[in-house]
Formats: sequence, structure tokens, C-alpha cells
Amino acid sequence: MNTTSLLKWRYATKQFDPSKIIPSDKLQIIKEAFNLTATSYGLQPIKLLIVRTKEIKEQLKVAAFNQSQLTDASDVLVFCIDTAIDASYVEDYFKLVKEKRSTPDEILKPYQEFLTNHFNTITQDEKLNWATKQAYLAMGNLLTVCAIEQIDACPMEGFSPEKTDEILELKKQNLKSVLLMPIGYRSEDDFMASLQKVRKPLEEMVITK
Repeated sequence: MNTTSLLKWRYATKQFDPSKIIPSDKLQIIKEAFNLTATSYGLQPIKLLIVRTKEIKEQLKVAAFNQSQLTDASDVLVFCIDTAIDASYVEDYFKLVKEKRSTPDEILKPYQEFLTNHFNTITQDEKLNWATKQAYLAMGNLLTVCAIEQIDACPMEGFSPEKTDEILELKKQNLKSVLLMPIGYRSEDDFMASLQKVRKPLEEMVITK
């Protein structure tokens, strides 16, 4: 199938086959795709937690209002944001840039000062809102990657971030959960798999000038 066909094949999976596990090579593709996701300023204020442990998935199911995808899926992706975005965070990024590209300090310094001033000026809520947008970018990217690899996925906002943070002990890591995405392989009993995809006409959605 080509890319368009695979995106038509994709849907928000409601029933996973719990007997089917994503192989390690496919999971590695997902990890690398997450790390390669575009983010604002290139700062990557996001982390991905992959939950495979049955006991933890059972706890996450409760935090997600008992949605069965959490326990039936092969893995649960937890998209998190960094909550400690400050001058030190920006500095670490520019150290990495210099290490990877050997960019001279005189070129990096103005941009570093700009970002440092920016994040020193905005509120914590504004930082978290900005970081959350990056998590959505990452989820969108992984939905496409999963479709290409013919891995089923179900993007989720319907869960308790507070309970999830507690279960995964995210606060001590300066992290906060914002999205969940169970991934695996659809069950033959999932009636959603055979339904026609509902989308507006392309002419209404895309404007060309």
C-alpha cells in the first residue's frame, strides 16, 4: 500500500488483540521516529514513556476510565512534557548543538540569549501550554509512522493526567503526562475496522491560492 492507502487503513482502534505483541525492531522505529519529531526551537520539551508491564497497564486503565485499549494493546505510549524549562534547559540544548555541529559560540550566543530571555519572561502555564503543543506534534507524527508500519493505534485525551503522573512517578522526573496512545494490532472483533472513514470532501479542507 502507498502512504495514502495506509492512512485510510488507519483508524482509532477500539479493540486490540492482546495476544499480538509489537516486535522489538518495530518498537525501535517508533522510538526513533519520536526522537526525530520536529519541535519548536528544536528544544524537544517532551519525553515518551513506553509501558509494557501488565500491572502498570492495569493501573493506567483505571486512570483512563477503564478503557480496555490500555490493557489489551501491546504497549501504551505516554506522551509527557518537561515541567522544568529554564535557562539551564536552554543551555543544555546549545551544548548539544555545539557538540553535534561544532558551531562557533559567536553564532550560537545571540540565539541562546534570545531563548533564555524568552523562557525567563513567560509564565509557567505558558511554558506548559507551549510544551503540550509539541507533544501533539509528536503524537501526530507517530500516528503516521504507525500507519506506515501497519501498527494500530488509539490516540487518547480521555484520562486523568494527575493519576497517571502518580502511577508513573512523573513528578520526581519533572514530567507531566498529556496524551496516551495504546499501540498494537487490531482485534478481528473490532467493528470499527470495517467502517467507512468519515472525512469532509478534500475541496472543503484544502485551499489553494
